[in-house]
Amino acid sequence: MKTIPATFDQAFADLPLIAILRGIQPEEVKALSIDLYEAGFRIIEVPLNSPSALESIGILSRCLPADALVGAGTVLSTDAVRQVRDAGGRLIVMPHADVQVIKEAKTQGLYCVPGASSLTEAFAAMYAGADAVKLFPAELVTPPIVRAMRAVLPASLRLLPVGGITPDNMQPYLKAGVSGFGLGSALYKPGMDAAAVRTQARSFVRAIREGVEKNLS
Repeated sequence: MKTIPATFDQAFADLPLIAILRGIQPEEVKALSIDLYEAGFRIIEVPLNSPSALESIGILSRCLPADALVGAGTVLSTDAVRQVRDAGGRLIVMPHADVQVIKEAKTQGLYCVPGASSLTEAFAAMYAGADAVKLFPAELVTPPIVRAMRAVLPASLRLLPVGGITPDNMQPYLKAGVSGFGLGSALYKPGMDAAAVRTQARSFVRAIREGVEKNLS
């Protein structure tokens, strides 16, 4: 087990999926996150509009091994960036491309994945220091649109569709040039039992690994 905290590059290389635990309660987060970690997930975020989100982020930062990267989603302000840092989070995920929030995350030594649904937003996020760009909502940024964006964006910029992603629709996005995915309600939503989450987690891990292999062959 690693003792040095993982970088975004390391965690993403282990598994290019971000688990989004929207709506999770602090009393649930430890057991569920350990299940996700054992399934292969190394990046887990709790959206700030979840109940007691900062408490859950603190629990995650303490209970998971050092090679896991914990953070917050739905981060909308520079104040929220600092609150996440103080809670033990090291990753800021945003639904938008507010360059002030991105720059604050980088100033605080945190990794940042802002959201974009256009080339203008994606370039702005990249120039502000984003570690990857979240294509959100993915229902709007379809594989043909991703392919067109990829033609002009640097190949090194990681693109992660978020919104409506399932194990069955990942392959067209991978062929279009995305680097990974953020997974929301298809992986976890309030009320799902632990067995269902474990089953979904394994399905997503299998799908991404098979999809990456197909693209390399």
